[in-house]
Amino acid sequence: MDRKEIERRLTAAEAALSRGEGLSGTGFWGAVAAVKRTPDLVDAYADRIAAIDRRAFEEWALLAVPASVGTLAMVGVTALGLAITALAYDMAAPWNGLAVLVATAVLLVTTHGLAHLAVGVAQGMRFTHWFIGDLRRPQPGVKVDYATYLRVPATRRAWMHAAGAIATKLVPFVMLGPAIAMEAPGWTVWVLVIVGAGQIVTDLLWSVKVSDWKKFARERRYARP
Repeated sequence: MDRKEIERRLTAAEAALSRGEGLSGTGFWGAVAAVKRTPDLVDAYADRIAAIDRRAFEEWALLAVPASVGTLAMVGVTALGLAITALAYDMAAPWNGLAVLVATAVLLVTTHGLAHLAVGVAQGMRFTHWFIGDLRRPQPGVKVDYATYLRVPATRRAWMHAAGAIATKLVPFVMLGPAIAMEAPGWTVWVLVIVGAGQIVTDLLWSVKVSDWKKFARERRYARP
């Protein structure tokens, strides 16, 4: 795709957003892909692409808060999950087992986005918002600033996407340690194993097609010569 076509598509995307429409049919993401395939074009188009992406995001997201506010909230809720785990050591069965499962649920909600954020920041990206996309998928997500995203090598972008998926897969298995140490009921251990295994299966059947692992594979392809 040449510069003329990229310009046409970006202009079409800007016009659609100005009319209150979405990016569908504008060819915007095809233009983004073309820029990714030609790193020499990144400096020319990164800021413009980021502005279009952010405007579309603000129209799409059900709820969005600034990244600093959302990160503070997610860190606080993560600390709550860890505190519940610590308190469970002083509880008798079956309450300790229930507490471990509640803490696991809390950590599954928070660590996904925090892992994306931590790895992305370490790789040189910035983030603008925490958000909830819609009620069908209420798990909080974190929105990357697309200009900084494009200016980072594709391999680093890939691992930012993978980080969230890896974190959520680890949480149930990490929580097995406290559950066993505090002698929680056996069903607690089994629930954790089933949740962890279920997430792996979900990744193999779903995430590789539409979510984090799909994005990981996409960016890895851009990294190849």
